[in-house]
Amino acid sequence: MLKYVSNKGGSPAVDIETAILNGYAPDGGLYVPEQLPQISAEQLAKWKPLSYQALAFEILSLFIDRSIVPAEELRAIIETAYSTFEKKEVIPIPQLKSRKNTYIMELFYGSTLSFKDVGMSFLINLINFFLKRKGEKLSVIVATTGDTGPAAASYVAGKSTLDAWVLYPKGLITDEQERQMTTLSDNNVHAVGVFNCPDGGDDLDVVIAKLFANPSFKEQVKLSSVNSLNWGRIMIQTVHYFYGYLQVADTIGEAVSMAVPSGGFGNLCGGALARKMGLPIHYFIVANNKNECLHRLFSTGVFSKKPIYETVSSAIDILIPINFWRYLYFCVDRDAEKIKAWTEEFDQTGKVQFDEKSFAAYREGFLSKSISDEKTIATIRQTFEAEAYLLDPHTAVALAATDLLKAQIGDHKVICLATAHPAKFSTILQKTLNVSTLPEAATHASIELAKRRCQKGYTADHAHLEEALLDAMETNWKQTQGNSK
Repeated sequence: MLKYVSNKGGSPAVDIETAILNGYAPDGGLYVPEQLPQISAEQLAKWKPLSYQALAFEILSLFIDRSIVPAEELRAIIETAYSTFEKKEVIPIPQLKSRKNTYIMELFYGSTLSFKDVGMSFLINLINFFLKRKGEKLSVIVATTGDTGPAAASYVAGKSTLDAWVLYPKGLITDEQERQMTTLSDNNVHAVGVFNCPDGGDDLDVVIAKLFANPSFKEQVKLSSVNSLNWGRIMIQTVHYFYGYLQVADTIGEAVSMAVPSGGFGNLCGGALARKMGLPIHYFIVANNKNECLHRLFSTGVFSKKPIYETVSSAIDILIPINFWRYLYFCVDRDAEKIKAWTEEFDQTGKVQFDEKSFAAYREGFLSKSISDEKTIATIRQTFEAEAYLLDPHTAVALAATDLLKAQIGDHKVICLATAHPAKFSTILQKTLNVSTLPEAATHASIELAKRRCQKGYTADHAHLEEALLDAMETNWKQTQGNSK
């Protein structure tokens, strides 16, 4: 049976169910498999004709032991997770007309119109399966800079096994994203808008880490998380990289690169691990906005935190890419002592300068670029004028980075990951296109419906957030008695 360990090395090995339900490992590290499954070119060729759901079953079966989730149960969880997606193929991959060999992987056809739906729909249904079998209930908490929170809230809504607490920096996400959380009427969804977050979503992550470090509270409310710190999110996100490559490549082994709008490295972590499993991705293009934490990391070897900028691509306004530590673990021969030492150094000094060998190991096969708001907006406008294809600001960051790195990438195929539907960014797009009425591609029925609904939720000041959450979550748990149905 494949076991899971902390990348900091201070927790015992556990099975997949324990890793998923815990979220963080007990030592504060991130769960990783003891070893990554290896996939041959011959296996990839057999997988090439599979649907997204069928491919997900094959890949997830490498991580989830049959004794934990029987094959038919896993198939049912996958089918339930993607049954509500707008597109039958789950993830369409159209080719752009205005750029040679350039494809867009549209990851935004789930219930909240972002790529987070692809991972969250499966993870929440898997957690629900585990909890129903055990007759237990969990409180899950997430911090969001725009898309994680709506996805978590949407898939938790109405499930008697789960309470969702979704935290977001008030005023730093779009109105559309906020309403996707605050207009849900289900009593098990609790949106918390937090004022005065100088470091945006990273401030919320710090408070969440403190809650997880409080053992009595964690046990009292059965605390877990479905942020990308949860291994389940990374595991399922490997699938769309395999799917994208197999859909676009004519033959196994063909050079295909992928450009990913990046902030916390969660999505990219899935891709990077897919490549370590055997997926022949040529380059990963790390597309940062002005908050260039990852560009700095991949171009200079420095992991550091600098003041945050508010940008038009707000979902990737992130300063600390937590999932980089998970990927780095596999780049340094699974040396947990190194990961522990580096994370402690960062906690103490706010900076890590990696040694030359480690830097070379983790940057291999990566290119990076920092994209300004001006370049982001110009890319949206130019692409729409050229072929009437509308990009959201995050996808535009990925495409702009691809354009700027074209000479280094070469003439082979590139897939840009479209991580959100344009309808979630109407104000930005209206200014960008200079129109009074948005084109149809910038609207969506669910977004329009949310505009007409009442909003509910909590608000808190960041200075008192930990205390406020302790009180609100404990009170809610007592009132609901922690009972699942």
